[in-house]
Amino acid sequence: MSHTPDAPRFRVRPPANWVNDPNGPFRWRNRYHLFFQHNPDAPVHANVHWGHVSSADLADWEHHPVALAPTPGGPDEAGCWSGCVVDDEGVPTAVYTGVDRHHTGLGSICLARALVPQDETLTDWKPLPAPVVAGPPAGLDVAMFRDPFVFRSNGRRWALVGAGHADGTPSVLVYDCDDLTDWRFAGVLLDGGDPVAVDVFGDKAVGWECPQLYVTASGEWVLVVSLWDGDPCSTGYLTGRLQLVGDGELRFEARAGGRLDHGRDFYAPAVLQEPDRALMWGWSWEAREQSEVDRAGWAGVLSAPRVVDVRPDGALSVVPAPELELLRAAVPFTTAPDRPTTLPDAYDLTVTASTRTTVRLLRSASGARLTVLLDPDEGTVTLDRADWPRARPDGSAPIVVRAPAAEVRILVDGSLFELFVDGRATVTERVYRRPDDVPELVVTGTGATVTGWELVPPTHD
Repeated sequence: MSHTPDAPRFRVRPPANWVNDPNGPFRWRNRYHLFFQHNPDAPVHANVHWGHVSSADLADWEHHPVALAPTPGGPDEAGCWSGCVVDDEGVPTAVYTGVDRHHTGLGSICLARALVPQDETLTDWKPLPAPVVAGPPAGLDVAMFRDPFVFRSNGRRWALVGAGHADGTPSVLVYDCDDLTDWRFAGVLLDGGDPVAVDVFGDKAVGWECPQLYVTASGEWVLVVSLWDGDPCSTGYLTGRLQLVGDGELRFEARAGGRLDHGRDFYAPAVLQEPDRALMWGWSWEAREQSEVDRAGWAGVLSAPRVVDVRPDGALSVVPAPELELLRAAVPFTTAPDRPTTLPDAYDLTVTASTRTTVRLLRSASGARLTVLLDPDEGTVTLDRADWPRARPDGSAPIVVRAPAAEVRILVDGSLFELFVDGRATVTERVYRRPDDVPELVVTGTGATVTGWELVPPTHD
C-alpha cells in the first residue's frame, strides 16, 4: 500500500484501486466487519465489487479477499452495489443492490449468504440466484431505486430503499422483510415534500441515496440520507419518530434535522447500530484531477468511525469513536504560542480556546496558510484551506461552522482532514500537500489549550 504523504495509512481503504460507499458494517464473533464498494482493477468508478476488512478494535484493520463479485448472467452482472449486512437466524446475509446488463438505472435487491458462518473471517459468500425484489413498486413512477438498509422496529424487520421519482421528488421507500426472502412494500417512509425535509434540505436533490436509520438511547430515531442531484451532492439527517399506520405501513415523523457533514468530501455514510451506541463511516472521494489519481494508483478512503447520537434539542451529536485513541503515540506533542512544531503525516489534535485562536496546519512556499480559526465570541470555527484548491466544482472556499463552545478535534491522515467541532458538527475535506508545503503547527492566541499525538500502529498486549 502506498505510503506517500497524501495516502491515508490508518483509515480504511484497499491497498490499491477504487473505493466508494461503505457497506454493511457488521459485528460478528467479537470482530467488526466493514465492506465497501470497490473496483479491484483500476482507480475508477466501474466494475463494482464488495471489498472487505475486519477489526477487533476499530483501529487496526485486516484486509480480506473481495466478498461479493458480479455474477455473469446474474441479477448483479453489472455490479454489486450498496447495501447492508444482517444476522439472519445466525447466518450473516448481505442485502445489496444488484444491477444486471439490461438495467435502465433501476436496481434490484439481492441477497448473498455467508457460506461458513462459524468462520469469523466471513470470507466466503454465495449470492442467491434471483433477486428478492426485482424492481420498484408499481404506480409510484420511480426513476431511482437502490441501497437497501435493514433495521428492526415494532418487533419486526424492515428495510429502507433510496428512491427518486420521475417528477424530481426524492423519497425513502420502506418494506416489511421479516422474512428476508419475502418482501412486502409498506409505503413511502418520507419524501422530499415533507415540510421539515424541505426546510433542512431544500429542493436540490432528485433522489435520496443510501438511507440509514438508527435509534438513540432516548428512543429518538435518526434518518440519514445522501442527497443525489444527478451526481453525489451532500448528506443530511432528520430526527423524529417512527409510526406504524394503516395496514402495517411505517412512516417517519420528522421534527428537526441538519447537514450531516459540513465539508465537501463526505458522502454515502453507513451506520452500525450497537446496543449502546451507533457507529458511522462515510466515503471521502478524491478532490484532485484524475491524472493524479491514475499516477497514485488509488482513489477514495473511508472516514474515521464516528459515534452519532442526538442532543435534547434534536441536533446531532458526533464524536470520534473512542477506540481511535489506540492509534495515539505514547507521548503527546504540544506547542508554545507562535512557535512552529513540525507535524507528522497523520495526527490527532485537540484544541480548546477561550479567546480568538488561529491554528495553522500547513504553510506553502508562497506564504499561504491552511488554518482553523476558533472564535468563542462569535461562536464559530472556520476552516480556511482556500489556497489548497480542490478539483471539484464546489471549490475550496472557507467553511464556517457554528460552535457554542470553541473546541475542535482534528484528525489528519495523509490527505484526509476530519474536524470534529464541539462534539456536534464535522467537516471532512481532502487536502493534498504540494512538494514544497510545510506541515507545521503554529498556534496564535493566548487562551488555547493544545494537545496532539502522532498516529502510530496500535500495539497489542
